[in-house]
Amino acid sequence: MQLPDWLAFQQAQHSDAIALGIDRVRDVANRLGLLAFKYPSIIVGGTNGKGSTVAFLTALCRAAGLRTGTYTSPHLQRYNERITINGQPVDDATLLRAFERIEQARGDTPLTFFEYGTLAAFLIFDEGAVRAAVIEVGLGGRLDATNIIDADVAVLCSVGLDHQDWLGPTVEDIGREKAGVFRERRPVILGSSEMPRSVHDAVERLRCHVSQLDQDFFFERVGKGFCWRSKDRAFESLPLPALQGPIQLRNAATAIAAFTAWHRVCPTPDRELIARGLATAELRGRFQRIAPTQAEDPEWILDVAHNEDSARVLAEALKVSSSGGKTFGVVGILQNKDAGTIGESLVGVIDEWVLCGLVGPRGSSAEELRSRLPARCRSIALAPDVSHGCATARALARRGDRIVVFGSFHVVGPALDWLGL
Repeated sequence: MQLPDWLAFQQAQHSDAIALGIDRVRDVANRLGLLAFKYPSIIVGGTNGKGSTVAFLTALCRAAGLRTGTYTSPHLQRYNERITINGQPVDDATLLRAFERIEQARGDTPLTFFEYGTLAAFLIFDEGAVRAAVIEVGLGGRLDATNIIDADVAVLCSVGLDHQDWLGPTVEDIGREKAGVFRERRPVILGSSEMPRSVHDAVERLRCHVSQLDQDFFFERVGKGFCWRSKDRAFESLPLPALQGPIQLRNAATAIAAFTAWHRVCPTPDRELIARGLATAELRGRFQRIAPTQAEDPEWILDVAHNEDSARVLAEALKVSSSGGKTFGVVGILQNKDAGTIGESLVGVIDEWVLCGLVGPRGSSAEELRSRLPARCRSIALAPDVSHGCATARALARRGDRIVVFGSFHVVGPALDWLGL
């Protein structure tokens, strides 16, 4: 089978698209001999910010000269993006070999689509002799397939309301689930100055070595750069991160705190290494700006913001970067997301809304999306899909305007395809 055949096969193997619990995936990992985890690893969870923090950590590892494996989800355009070695997506042949081994080992144990991918990542990292693995949690933490790994360091970027159907109705419930990746007496990095009591309870119960933003490590914008400090070290005159948007300073600071605690990979990082890593981080779909190629073209900004907190972060970045032209929003929002709060967060910075239909089990039509958005979100066009939405916005935009594409990976990915990127 080719890769599309394998992916279709995997989607049909379990009755549920999501089936939280690690017993099944751990059992198959054990049969594959993966539970020893010979390589150093760090696991990154959180409601928002984890993708950017993973990108910074990957860049820092590479700046240290380490062969680095990175596992993220979902993908924007190609499944291969989920598993990278030294920043490069693995090829189809590598994935096929991993899937074949997993299929031989699983017997009659059902696996979800995400569990196949997680096992493939760990298998590829093991066989590829990586010297550092950066793992992004899929959903929650305690019952996520990635939690079969006993990571050297655990990072929790933030805790907010998202995936309540799976993780619980309150931030305390969600925090408790996300803290499930913590390990006894190991470092935990908290990337927000405000965390639920349930997170601190987990830290205390497990006697973790915790380092929290604004208590144990700090950052400050200074001129055209910034400085980072903890209780025992400081990095002065760092360049601004390669990833754009005001929130990226916080994500970069969290990554620095995690990297300095990850003694198995780099016990004594210096300022030059940190600066090099921050300057070379790459991540598409997080306030990704695409400059006009011709004088009459608008600017494009692509962001996967899909919940209230990330929408607020996007709104702040748009305010800071405003150039005075009109802002068009090309948006699609899945049915299980709170379109109302997302719309309220952005209504003050988007002038005209182009609403897009999304296909799939959680998709919705543009008409249905309009009924979920606040009345103040002035829609000027309804599009059957993202490609038509991008074309509509491009036809309306003029020189000095900008087109902001957001709402989901399912929106940004097709937009990148439409833009030919």
